[in-house]
Amino acid sequence: MPDLTAALASGAAGAAESTRFFVAEHHPENGALLGFWLYLMSDCLVFACLFASYGVLGRNYGAGPSGADLFDLSIVAVNTSLLLLSSITYGFAVLEMQRNRRGATLAWLAVTGLLGAGFVGVELREFAHLIQEGAGPQRSAFLSSFFTLVSTHGLHVTFGIVWLVTMMIQVGRHGLIAANKRRLMCLSMFWHFLDVVWIGVFTFVYLMGVLP
Repeated sequence: MPDLTAALASGAAGAAESTRFFVAEHHPENGALLGFWLYLMSDCLVFACLFASYGVLGRNYGAGPSGADLFDLSIVAVNTSLLLLSSITYGFAVLEMQRNRRGATLAWLAVTGLLGAGFVGVELREFAHLIQEGAGPQRSAFLSSFFTLVSTHGLHVTFGIVWLVTMMIQVGRHGLIAANKRRLMCLSMFWHFLDVVWIGVFTFVYLMGVLP
């Protein structure tokens, strides 16, 4: 009788064990890249709204200065060159990353960060000059939409620089592991996205702004 009881208990335990479900964590392949693409699409909508606002308000000068009176295309061209060059140097960093050359990757990332910082510095100098000339964002609807659009892009570049410095620290500490490569690729998409947006700003705001 004790043997029968033990057998029943053992059978019940086995049945319970067989009905137990084990759930393991599962991360879909390239899930981080997909999520980042979704973020970039939402950022596209933000900039689309800002461009649309500028399109509506960009000719409302309110008896104040126009883009032709304020914009210095030579300075803007230098700033554009800095950002486009930073996109090229980031491309070199990605190539070195794919070759698993940590030192060269960090060097190109540093050059990219310096070019991005130069872009932000020139943009801040332009803002300071405009405000000093009495052409602040409160002067007219044109200037309000201009400052909102351009400064939003500048904030994105500043965030990109902070992210880039963080990635340099991570690569310096942990090397070119799979997680760091994935994050560098996400940052690459973000950086090139900012270049595309700036080309739109340069064409739609500055070049068209100097037209009578």
